[in-house]
Amino acid sequence: MLYLYNILTYLSFPILYLIALFNAKIKLFVVGRQQSFTILQQGISKSDQVFWVHVASLGEYEQGLPLMEALKQQFPTHKIVLTFFSPSGYEVKKNNTIADVTIYLPLDTISNAKRFLKIAHPEKAFFVKYEYWPNYLNQLYKQNIPTFLVSGIFRPNQIFFKWYGGFYRKALQAFTYFFVQNEVSQNLLNQLGYTTVEIVGDTRFDRVAQILENNNSLDFLDQFTNNKQYQTIVIGSSWPQDEELLANYINNQLPKNVKVIFAPHNIKKEQIENLKNSLQLPTICYTTMEGKNLAAYDVLIIDAYSLLTKAYSYAQVAYIGGGFGAGIHNILEAATYGVPILIGPNYKKFQEAKDLITLGSCLVIHSQEELNKTLNRLLNDQSYQKELGDISSQFVLKNKDATKRIMAKL
Repeated sequence: MLYLYNILTYLSFPILYLIALFNAKIKLFVVGRQQSFTILQQGISKSDQVFWVHVASLGEYEQGLPLMEALKQQFPTHKIVLTFFSPSGYEVKKNNTIADVTIYLPLDTISNAKRFLKIAHPEKAFFVKYEYWPNYLNQLYKQNIPTFLVSGIFRPNQIFFKWYGGFYRKALQAFTYFFVQNEVSQNLLNQLGYTTVEIVGDTRFDRVAQILENNNSLDFLDQFTNNKQYQTIVIGSSWPQDEELLANYINNQLPKNVKVIFAPHNIKKEQIENLKNSLQLPTICYTTMEGKNLAAYDVLIIDAYSLLTKAYSYAQVAYIGGGFGAGIHNILEAATYGVPILIGPNYKKFQEAKDLITLGSCLVIHSQEELNKTLNRLLNDQSYQKELGDISSQFVLKNKDATKRIMAKL
């Protein structure tokens, strides 16, 4: 199966180049990788001591950030090589200040894996959550480089547990230690014969707990909310399916003392225009607000990146998008501020969502009627709103310190 995997990987090269002619995201994926080895060679010398951290995309970057910060603090002379798989992560975080070198991970071929490890010569390697590249893992194993899975999570339907997943199961032997999020993951790995497993939780809790130590105010949101005098709904990482339901509520049932902040997942001009046109109340976009009296508007659309985390600090209620599509986005950034959270029905792959649903502060929406009823109760019942918000914040505090447990083991 590994032989077939390698053939398919090589065959993907011309296909990706062809698709890149018509797809901007795939073009970034292809062109960005053409520069990876050059950037790596320029940033790493043979005498450097190096840690390698690999993440899939933006969410895993946030998950790996507390670990990278801890590594920098404990090993200040080491360099960190950070690799991304996805353009949606790399393009946002390519100028981060925590890593010494940030690049796209070259595609998973034997020759790329050997070349990458020769140039980077990492002392230790860390894979965050669920990125498993057989050729890279096999080379790490053959070269006896200690390799760790951070905030790992396993489910019975993954390829490791299928009859045809033997080469993926074998690749797991590269991991010196598995730091996993829950007991299910530990048990599944134990069934495969892997015993160097410890439940430490999710490092994202450490990341979001740190947020409260920052200055999270934004001048334009102070103006929009009249210094938080209005109740505010913050809608994070929304998709069109979410926005259709929310626009209907805003147009027909939004109380007069409530303002709304949208931070869509996709900020393409056409999608932002569609959202704005669907709203009947006075609406302003972040990119066109200069010189405007923001207090005069009921809805503000943040059509820019990197502002959502601070925007949640203005929320009395948060709606997290994606649940009517491929899956919900990060709910912990909202939870840390102590607010009730609403999501769509596709959340099964997200342990933190399942936990908060069980605790009662994350409410699942299936229909327009359910959204209307839930928002109206939260906005009109302050004690209920506070009760759920307190559950959210306590949940984050209770589950932090995964990074400390990992560093203690290292």
